[in-house]
Amino acid sequence: MLPTTFFRPAIALTLLLLSQTSIAATVLVAVAANFSKPMTEIAAEFEKATGHSAKLSFGSSGKFVSQLENGAPFEVLLSADEKSPQKLEQAGLAVPNSHFTYALGKLVLWSATPGYVDDQGKILTTGGFKHLALADPKLAPYGAAAVDVLKGLNLQDKLSPLFVLGENIAQTHQFISTGNAELGFVALSQVIENGKIAAGSGWIIPDDLHAPIRQDAVLLTKGAENPAAPALLDYLKSAPALTIIEKYGYGLPTHKRGAHANPS
Repeated sequence: MLPTTFFRPAIALTLLLLSQTSIAATVLVAVAANFSKPMTEIAAEFEKATGHSAKLSFGSSGKFVSQLENGAPFEVLLSADEKSPQKLEQAGLAVPNSHFTYALGKLVLWSATPGYVDDQGKILTTGGFKHLALADPKLAPYGAAAVDVLKGLNLQDKLSPLFVLGENIAQTHQFISTGNAELGFVALSQVIENGKIAAGSGWIIPDDLHAPIRQDAVLLTKGAENPAAPALLDYLKSAPALTIIEKYGYGLPTHKRGAHANPS
């Protein structure tokens, strides 16, 4: 017969695994459409690291706010702006002071056609196109940033008749990639690969041409008791998550790595 000490490590490991399984949870996450690719990667790494899982829904920040005001069951919001999380906190739909910036967005004027958009965006003034796609500025911060750019270049009045408005940045990208619009404003994360625009042609908009796109996350009240919700927000600040965020062309936030998202 084997000594009882032989079994103790195995028993301890079994109990540990059972404990981890019992506390593993799933968090429902509303994610701004521009952050679809990096968040899909982050969610997979989050599950490996913590045992928790994240169920992701993608869309426009404005629509998510409306849905949450009407009882949507989301537990975490990753917005494309900073105003939406603050609005939800003020309305009592998010945990007070739980919002933080998880990424700084980058805007690009993009066409699916190689060589169509020059690297200075001069095509906006030279013209020759019939459709200019952008996300609805009333719903999507990237659309609002695009309007900022056009206003700064004194082109809004001239080009607004050519606007094709997407409900969100994903639909805007679809308009351009399918040729329904010759060019338009999308998130750099949608078209970047290995540090450069992967297909078509584009002009990465200088940051000083529009208000900063501070993308904030917030813990919603419906997620306050779900351990997976604050765990996900903590993971967004970790080195592995920040590496993924940077890979997709976002600027990195300046908050301290590993800081807790859920205030005590």
